[in-house]
Amino acid sequence: MENYRVTWVRARDGRAMVSAVSYDRPSAEHRKADLEAEGATDIEIVKVKPGE
Repeated sequence: MENYRVTWVRARDGRAMVSAVSYDRPSAEHRKADLEAEGATDIEIVKVKPGE
C-alpha cells in the first residue's frame, strides 16, 4: 500500500501545516476536499514511505 501525507497553508493565520497521520490515496483526496472547503491554500498530497 502507498502512503500519503497532506500539506497545506491554514487560512486563518497562514501557517504551513502537515498531516500528523498517513493516508491511503482516497482518504488523502477526501482530506484535501475538506481542507479546500475550509479555505486552506497550497494543498498538496505527498507520497511518503511507510512509517514516515
